[in-house]
Amino acid sequence: MSENHQYEVLWKRISEVLRDTMSPITYNTYISKLVPVDIDETQIVLRTDNEFFANFIGKNLAEKMKEAFRKADTGITDFVLTVEGSDDVYYRSADEEDEDFSPVSVNPRFTFESFVAGKSNELVFAAAKAVAKNPGESFNPLYIYGASGLGKTHLLQSIANYIGLHKPSLRVLYTTCEKFINELIDSIFLGKGNNRDLQARFRSRYRNVDVLLIDDVQFLAKKQAVQEELFHTFNALQEQNKQIVLTSDVPPKEIATLEERLRTRFEGGLIADIQPPDPETKIAILKQKAYERKAVLPPDVLEFLARDSGTDVRTLEGRLTKVIFASKLHEKPITLELAATALNEAVSEEHETVTSDKIIDSVCAFYKVTRDKLLGKSKKKELVQPRQICAFLMCEIMNIPLVSIGEAMGGRDHTTIIHSRDKIANLIKINDRVAKDVEDIRNIILKQ
Repeated sequence: MSENHQYEVLWKRISEVLRDTMSPITYNTYISKLVPVDIDETQIVLRTDNEFFANFIGKNLAEKMKEAFRKADTGITDFVLTVEGSDDVYYRSADEEDEDFSPVSVNPRFTFESFVAGKSNELVFAAAKAVAKNPGESFNPLYIYGASGLGKTHLLQSIANYIGLHKPSLRVLYTTCEKFINELIDSIFLGKGNNRDLQARFRSRYRNVDVLLIDDVQFLAKKQAVQEELFHTFNALQEQNKQIVLTSDVPPKEIATLEERLRTRFEGGLIADIQPPDPETKIAILKQKAYERKAVLPPDVLEFLARDSGTDVRTLEGRLTKVIFASKLHEKPITLELAATALNEAVSEEHETVTSDKIIDSVCAFYKVTRDKLLGKSKKKELVQPRQICAFLMCEIMNIPLVSIGEAMGGRDHTTIIHSRDKIANLIKINDRVAKDVEDIRNIILKQ
């Protein structure tokens, strides 16, 4: 399927939902004339005829459209709006715009009820619930770590959603470490002239909350100025007995060049790790995700999706998404045969232990590039994506630390591996070509 055809299929499904949620006049006047032109991760890029239509849609229909995206359940969650004949963007979500200290949105679907707890995560699940019920009274700070895709962000946002529902008077701030870093940099370099209060606003924003939730603090590595600011924020909140929850891919002692005074504060509460789910928990997760999407999966399909699915929940959910989409696209019930076809895998697939060299050699052969070029520093598009796919497959197939994968990939930092893995995981959901390439290479590797 061509990428253009894919846009049309996705947009057709979303349009059907939109037609049911707004008046015929509104739909026929504005929505029916939109044309999909691109996909950017989980956003679809739409084009309209003129600036008036673009402005009207952005101001009056954006929220209805995003609600329709969620109901359509295609993997697309948002949109960018352009006008034919112009390179300007006329609509983009607020959290994508360059606004000072704009909030990071919390997914309302990330709740404790939708989180599947098993042997691998029951301790951290209980700790997160305890913090949400009684902020600042125990486990302060709560430091959650584990490989990406195991549910850290889900738990962090579950805390925010629980407090928002049961303790609405408390001020809760959820953010990512990257967002914290960027806001700090902006407050320093833009806080000049008429904006001298920008840094004061930044500090007030983070130090006058009851609960501070920061995702992915491993990105503090080698950023001394940011560590200094977070240290003082940390102290200010703890002096007021305010709750702090942090997540990371690694424990505090493994964050490169983390200041000792900050490390000891991170370790001053409870450090809880999430382990990869066992087979029974994987099946329970699949059942939960299928229920949320109103899909019926027979037991043999559940077992098939759980088998050889890697070690993270994100990959597991990605496999489920592809099967559900294939069922809707072909208007067929989900069977083992359909699932196998959708994933382009053999049902009885068995494979031997895979090495990093085998994965690298397979990717090089598939894309017809040399090993030196794949592992080199070139930023050419024809090398970047194969390199990212290589990192993704290592994360999915091999049960080794991210640091080891980084070393195998030419001495790259583990944060680069995280970025590559997450980039390809997202593309697989919305880009058929990338999904097929990944599955073809994966089959080559596992069948060698």
